[in-house]
Amino acid sequence: MSTPAEAAGAAGAAAEPDGPEGRLRRFATIWSRAIFPSTATSLTRPEFEQRLLPLARTLSEALHARPFDPARAQEVGTELVGMHCTDPDALSRTLGVVDAYLVLYCGGDSGDSGSGGSGSGGELAPDECRARCARLQHALAAGFARALRERTLTEQEAIARSAMAARSDAQHALHASEERFRAVFEGAAIGIGIADLDGNVLEVNDTLMQMFGGLDAAVRSRNVSDWGHPEDAPHVWKMYAELVRGERDHFRVEKPYYRGDGTVLWTNLTVSLLRDAEGRPQYQLALMEDTTERRLLNLRLRYEATHDALTGLPNRTLFFERLEKALSAGDGMRFGLCYLDLDGFKAVNDSLGHSAGDRLLVEVADRLQSCATAPREMVARLGGDEFVALTTGPHTEREVDELAARILGALSAPIRLDGREITVRGSIGIVEGPAGERGPAEVLRSADITMYRAKSAGGNRFELADAEADARAITRHGLTNALPTALERGEFFIEYQPLVHLSDGSVHGAEALVRWCHPQHGVLGPDRFIPLAEHTGLIVPLGRWVLEESVRQARFWQQRHADGGPLRINVNLSPTQLHHPGLVSDTVRVLERAGLEPGALCLEVTESALIGADDDLLKPLRQLAEMGVDIALDDFGTGYSNLANLRRLPVSVLKLDRSFTRGMQQHPADPVDLKIVEGIVSLAHSLELAVTVEGVETGVQAAQLRALGCDTAQGWYYARPGAPDRIHSLVLADAV
Repeated sequence: MSTPAEAAGAAGAAAEPDGPEGRLRRFATIWSRAIFPSTATSLTRPEFEQRLLPLARTLSEALHARPFDPARAQEVGTELVGMHCTDPDALSRTLGVVDAYLVLYCGGDSGDSGSGGSGSGGELAPDECRARCARLQHALAAGFARALRERTLTEQEAIARSAMAARSDAQHALHASEERFRAVFEGAAIGIGIADLDGNVLEVNDTLMQMFGGLDAAVRSRNVSDWGHPEDAPHVWKMYAELVRGERDHFRVEKPYYRGDGTVLWTNLTVSLLRDAEGRPQYQLALMEDTTERRLLNLRLRYEATHDALTGLPNRTLFFERLEKALSAGDGMRFGLCYLDLDGFKAVNDSLGHSAGDRLLVEVADRLQSCATAPREMVARLGGDEFVALTTGPHTEREVDELAARILGALSAPIRLDGREITVRGSIGIVEGPAGERGPAEVLRSADITMYRAKSAGGNRFELADAEADARAITRHGLTNALPTALERGEFFIEYQPLVHLSDGSVHGAEALVRWCHPQHGVLGPDRFIPLAEHTGLIVPLGRWVLEESVRQARFWQQRHADGGPLRINVNLSPTQLHHPGLVSDTVRVLERAGLEPGALCLEVTESALIGADDDLLKPLRQLAEMGVDIALDDFGTGYSNLANLRRLPVSVLKLDRSFTRGMQQHPADPVDLKIVEGIVSLAHSLELAVTVEGVETGVQAAQLRALGCDTAQGWYYARPGAPDRIHSLVLADAV
């Protein structure tokens, strides 16, 4: 049951009227709206409100009266019963309105509510107002109960007198009964009609006549069977047939009718069977409540709840309803979903403003609607610049591709905004398949993933969903979410791969390679999570942790195996770390805390990260190099190398990419690869740079690289990455 405040509806939200009389009338309006639905009266609601106004004034005067006398509220309760407000719900709602609004609208200065309550002229304190209001409620309820009891007793006495009169004069009682029925029939607020068992309308009241347009002939001359409507529920006429056969006594349905002017009347219809004294069916009685306005309001609210306010397209709610229905279709049915995201829409908002962006979205929505005009196609806006198009049927494998092509074609024509022509591009992810295998959330997620794959491929295109690609994307998403806590839980560890002197095979140092021991996916290499860490920004704390662990391990090696000579430690730096302002300070702090000399540390930076680097980017590397830290140019030869640029880079080591060593696996080795490596080594040595080669897997490769003058190497030929204690054993055993 709704509260009085809810029953009052928008009344409580309106602005407070000016003046005491205006506030008093506002209180009467709220009161009438609250209790009118539960009042058995033939008055209209405005008429009923006028009847309540004196009662409201009485309550207001009683609230401010000095001395205070709550007994006047009993008169209000008595008057309510006299106005046929006898439903207990009317009392409950009245008390709620008095409790919520009497003090609000009538509790101001004592002079605001009339002359009868002026008292001493002082304004009542809020607590006293609330206390008086509560006592007035009690008195009102007592007056209501007493009047209702007296009315009940009076009615009981009247019934008794009627019974006695009926026994003495049956004919007179029958006549009185007919008169009462006629009064109810004519004065009822709902439509009433009587028909015979053949459906011929015999009698209707004025209310029903008005519901059908006020034309007597349009109603009384009709047969019930003439009032069929295309939107009748399938079981309506089945229940009607059962009723006229006497198999049921009544039924209730929501039924539409056509009026004489062609408009539709919606009703709550209750049909009852009237039997004679012997129990035989004789007439049918119809009670009709006009629900047309209520239905139109519900339809409007439903539309607003399921459609986008800007474009008028179905929104996410309605789209999910349609998608769920499509996915639960019978055997042989399929679906095709196009998930569209506009490319570069943010730039339109940023450059032309959100108003222009909204106009662009409206134009895009119109074009999309023109692309999906078939009965089994729909377009919806999910939000922002994301749209979906859905097609269903047995042949969606071909239809969904055609739909996506039509969408891209419709978007290709420029849109004119604020005197400019805007070219709209979009990326579409397509999911197509049989109904009944996947749920809406899974389908939409796959389409979203596929759309981003199309966007990554350059945009202005569509891609088909691929289960393996979806799985990889979902795994990447899961790893991205797990990265922040993985470092806190200590799931990362470091393996070390030896760097070996090619001249004598002794171990020169080791490269630190981070690994992730994932609880579900096992041990993951850096290629699986370093790009994700770069994207999320976690690479900075992760790289700092790798540096701390590696430097600490190098210092441990020096202390534990001082007789074997100092071992250098190589640590990789990502492009994000190069731009981090704390790179130099973090490195210095780590070295000082571990007690390791800067010369024992080599930081590896990829060649691609330094292509086109300006002085600001190179400044921290120069500072580290001046301290004695070696800088290695990693993966050299994989980018667009500018060899002359090596002179300005603060590097001391070139690390040749493993692609150079692959050409040396065959016998004889590729002479072009040998010449390239020989030239790079000669250039590096002329610039006083050491050369390290990655990916050495055979003794033949090692011998060729040694002959070409390379300084150090690493690869599986010497050792795979492993635990730090293996480095010492390799030193003792010698690498070659």
